[in-house]
Amino acid sequence: MNMQALMREAQKMKKELESAQKELENAVYEGESSLVKVKMNGKKKILSVKIDSSNIEKDEIEMLEDMILLAINDAGKKVDEEQEKKFNKYGKGLSGLF
Repeated sequence: MNMQALMREAQKMKKELESAQKELENAVYEGESSLVKVKMNGKKKILSVKIDSSNIEKDEIEMLEDMILLAINDAGKKVDEEQEKKFNKYGKGLSGLF
């Protein structure tokens, strides 16, 4: 492969990576536990927290806090998994860059 072809391939890969990153950033991921649903974008910014308060009493606040934490971590894990899938085709080392 000559140098020009290599450069074109590198530019193509860069555009694909940028496109995939933008797609991930614009996607919305939902994490949930039994009482809480959290939505987050691909930048791991929390967009919403929904609590099913129909079954919650005041003394269950600590449990609710734990449920929120679980839901947030679940959404973050889904973002990481999607990034891994998208960037795996470019090599394992690239997934850590985003």
